Amino acid sequence: MLDESLLDSPEALGRADAHGLLRGAAEAGAHVRTAARQAAESGLTELRPDGRPRSVLVAGPGPATACAADLLGALSNGAVPVTLLRPAGSLAAPGALRWTLPGWAGPVDLLLVITPDGTEAGLTVLIEQAYRRGCTVVSVSPPTAPVATLTGETHGLAVPVATGPIVARDPYAPAQGGEGPAGQPSPRQGGPGAPGTLWALLTPLLVLADRLGLVPAGQQVLQSLADRLDDVAERCGPVVATYSNPGKTLATELSGTLPLLWSEGAVAGAAARHCAVTFTALPGLPALAAELPEAMTEHGALLAGALAAAADPDDFFRDRVEDPEALRARVVLLREHAPDGDSAVVAVRDLAYAQDTPLSELEPAEGSTLLEAAAELIATADFAAVYLALAGGDAS
Repeated sequence: MLDESLLDSPEALGRADAHGLLRGAAEAGAHVRTAARQAAESGLTELRPDGRPRSVLVAGPGPATACAADLLGALSNGAVPVTLLRPAGSLAAPGALRWTLPGWAGPVDLLLVITPDGTEAGLTVLIEQAYRRGCTVVSVSPPTAPVATLTGETHGLAVPVATGPIVARDPYAPAQGGEGPAGQPSPRQGGPGAPGTLWALLTPLLVLADRLGLVPAGQQVLQSLADRLDDVAERCGPVVATYSNPGKTLATELSGTLPLLWSEGAVAGAAARHCAVTFTALPGLPALAAELPEAMTEHGALLAGALAAAADPDDFFRDRVEDPEALRARVVLLREHAPDGDSAVVAVRDLAYAQDTPLSELEPAEGSTLLEAAAELIATADFAAVYLALAGGDAS
């Protein structure tokens, strides 16, 4: 059950946020700037590739890697196939995870290895395999990690992940001067699923994609990306009241629901899939993602069955004071830049109304690029997931 009174108390949120989740979400823009600077210092911006690779293979741990590969494919609009290499093994023993190149991979393919840790033995084995096959390898990892060291030894390009000093606005600081809550800890979860980690790993890939002619991501584009993430952090920060805070508002709407994340467009689809993983991983809220128009068919039974908002098979006059709150479906529509008159949007609204299903809508500011749209959708949902975890008591 969501404690809504906690949402409008920055001091209480600070005490509950023992892992620095809100700080991590607020630092997303700073991660982009740091990653862009470190990519330039590594020589990534000076690359002069001889044409495009036949395919791009992406490997690394955690949901941030999956989303980075998903977004890279969506933003490049199919110019080059982007394939996520999924590990084999058990997450109970992360050191035993193994990644394997597909049988067709060779000298005309590019392998991207991204990890905020860099000690995974399975990734070093993968880099050795890629070297024997003649694949070009670019890694994003801590500069002294085994992954970075081996990348250099095998004539690949090692780009340091943005783990250096991060300069970002304190999310707990009042808008007009003052200090944050006394004793507020500032630890960061640096794992691959922590808020903000995605942008530290994705930014170097965007720089490389720009050099390959796959995605326009020059210096000005990355600056705009960082600014958009800062803007979301400003609007969704803990000192902003719920009624004007998109992150807190979404958190209250999703509490006690089964979010059905419906998306229109490839970039919105990548964002929706990442949001589903984040809602499940942070606050433990089950969520499902699907793309329109198929989503209305795939999830149609959920809007008419036991999870429907109007579903109540028991006596209407039964005393429900002691009953646990029932889980009900809620549609969350993620759009890239679709106008209100779009036929798919109208169809979703009509279906939700007909099924008496609550509907939330996430869309970027008018005139946003696809990259800015992805940033706004993902960052807003990240803040909502953190608020659900903190106010639901699941962040310990």
